[in-house]
Amino acid sequence: PEPLPPRDPTPEDYDAEEPGRGRLAQRPLQIPHKGWVDILWRTVMGYFGDRVGFVAGGVTFFLLLALFPTLGAFVTIYGLFADPADAWGQLSFLYEVLPSNVAQFLGAEMTRLAGSSTGQLTFTLIWTLLLTLWAANGGIKTLFYGLNLAYHEVERRNIVIYNLVCMGFTVSAMAAVMLSSALVVGVPVVLAVFGLEDEWAYLAPLRWPLLFLGYAGALALIYRYGPSRARARWRWLTPGALFAASLSLLVSFLFSWFLTTFVRTDSYGPLAAAMGFLLWTWFSVQVILMGARLNAEIEHQTALDTTTGAPRPLGERGAVMADSVGPRRGNPAALAFTLKYAEALGDRVMRRRMKRRRP
Repeated sequence: PEPLPPRDPTPEDYDAEEPGRGRLAQRPLQIPHKGWVDILWRTVMGYFGDRVGFVAGGVTFFLLLALFPTLGAFVTIYGLFADPADAWGQLSFLYEVLPSNVAQFLGAEMTRLAGSSTGQLTFTLIWTLLLTLWAANGGIKTLFYGLNLAYHEVERRNIVIYNLVCMGFTVSAMAAVMLSSALVVGVPVVLAVFGLEDEWAYLAPLRWPLLFLGYAGALALIYRYGPSRARARWRWLTPGALFAASLSLLVSFLFSWFLTTFVRTDSYGPLAAAMGFLLWTWFSVQVILMGARLNAEIEHQTALDTTTGAPRPLGERGAVMADSVGPRRGNPAALAFTLKYAEALGDRVMRRRMKRRRP
């Protein structure tokens, strides 16, 4: 009899070959300890392979372009209802979240913008919104490029769909900023009208958990619709979103402590606050990209289908991370991957040493 053609491996085959690593996990919480070690190892290695720092630099550039029009739009909207000079006072709570240098930089810019004439608020609002839309859309496209790298995907959406998705995220982000601005301005005013100023002291602490949950939810949406691939189930997006949101807060506090403790800002003169803002934004974008990478590697750990719809076999799911199984830490492929980046890092260090030794 003729030999049967080779059979494609099934999830059960992967679990039998590598037991105790979560190859049959239906959700992230079912992955055992050994599987999480593999996930974290691949995530750390992916930081170097995905060029996270370079992509984050591109996003930071476009966010800087969008920053000043956004601040101008906020001041303009606030000026429609109250004195623009008081706009920053409504956002003073950001000093508790952002690094002090970053908060001071934003406060100084808003104060400068508030000093402009308020006679052309409508024209200024339209102009600043258009400029913000253009710059923020460039940042969203660069961020989506980084998400495709994290999920090992290439952009397959046609140019119309791609630009519509990017513009949709851009407009949604701008709407969220404007809505937040309106709430910040409107809630204290409404409470004052009804004589409930004292109750605001009890409601104000709720903004922190709401801010955290809103940020984590926004990240989950970005991780689901940003990459060019079949959509992952929400359960496989939640860990990276919570990780990125939590680490973003930690980065803000640590960066603020580092700037105030070890860095002499007078070395940069008037650019010190701007440098602090750029570095903080760069770190924050890297955290977002690493959250996407963590989600990708969690999907890569299980052999079951992690995409939406009816379960499909490996190779037919429309996503690289869902159609393949990640290597475990210590196997030949993993060791070769590690040696590749260790060699590149060692070569970089040797070049720096050679440059220092040259007269």
